[in-house]
Amino acid sequence: MMQTNWKEVKNILCIRLDNMGDLLMSTPAFSALKMSPDCKLSVLTSTAAAAIAREIPEIDQVFIYDAPWVKQNNITTPDDYTEIVKTLSSQHFDAAIIFTVYSQNPLPSAMLAWQAGIPVRLAYCRENPYQLLTHWIPDEEPFKKELHQVERDLELVAVTGANFPRLRLSLQTNDVHWASVTKKIRQHGGDPHEPWIILHAMVQDEKRRYSFSKWVEIAKQVVDIYGYQLLITGNQQEAQAAEKLKEAIGEKAINVAGIFSVAELALLIRKSRLVVSVNTGVIHIAAATSTPIVVLYAITNLQHTPWNVRHEVLYFDVPDALQSKNQLLQYAYKKIAKEKLKPATVENVLQAIDNILQ
Repeated sequence: MMQTNWKEVKNILCIRLDNMGDLLMSTPAFSALKMSPDCKLSVLTSTAAAAIAREIPEIDQVFIYDAPWVKQNNITTPDDYTEIVKTLSSQHFDAAIIFTVYSQNPLPSAMLAWQAGIPVRLAYCRENPYQLLTHWIPDEEPFKKELHQVERDLELVAVTGANFPRLRLSLQTNDVHWASVTKKIRQHGGDPHEPWIILHAMVQDEKRRYSFSKWVEIAKQVVDIYGYQLLITGNQQEAQAAEKLKEAIGEKAINVAGIFSVAELALLIRKSRLVVSVNTGVIHIAAATSTPIVVLYAITNLQHTPWNVRHEVLYFDVPDALQSKNQLLQYAYKKIAKEKLKPATVENVLQAIDNILQ
């Protein structure tokens, strides 16, 4: 392993090519890195995560690349790869730190950094990376230990000597957006002066979808018991499904899917009494804004539960046909399946909501 004086490493590229939630879970590690005087922190991330990246105060510069080795919706060409290598090369980074889930292979990102001429490259890796990584941390998950993603990322940057001054997810929200948020709520039939709960039932990953009929049953009972408005959030592609859910719930349900920018959504979440959601990026925005959460969590990767915020997690199974073919995730799934997890029944979800709201 190369000997590096990390105190002299000032211009750092963090590679986190996944979605919004993944990037947010790396923010405590970003905070630790930024404790170094004069540290400039850039992030290479996906189109899906770029909007939230610009709301993370530790990040000085954002580069976007939709990598073909990461699940995403955009088509990437060899020319796109050549262009991002050229762009990164022009920045003269001192080091690249590659953040991954334990089931991901860091070597394509390491190759990118190597081709960009970044001299120091740090990552977890399961196999010997030889020259692609100058600083190799053998990946022991999930066989020898299991860490929350936040802990995993913090242990990675600990190699640099970075301290851990804060363990909250980092996300800035700006009240300058409030006028726009309240206007949009009114336009869609809501009252911004009355309390609300966010229902985030929408998710494009089929295995994370919770039962439609159970969502309706839960929502109707929440309205009957508490009388709160229910703001149904999602992206523009999910607006039609959100409208169907709104119509099925009826009174107090308001479809706001696809109408907010990421900055507006973060502010809306911050001002919510509670977020009830499937396991997606919204729960990490809620954690970053200290908003209580009830998560209806498909048994996938349990390292991605809400971090350092008041929450309850209730689990539902993933059908065999939809389970990941990744052997590491299958190993973890079988191990998890043997544990006693609290199921996401209607009764349990309502109890979890009551526990937080009382």
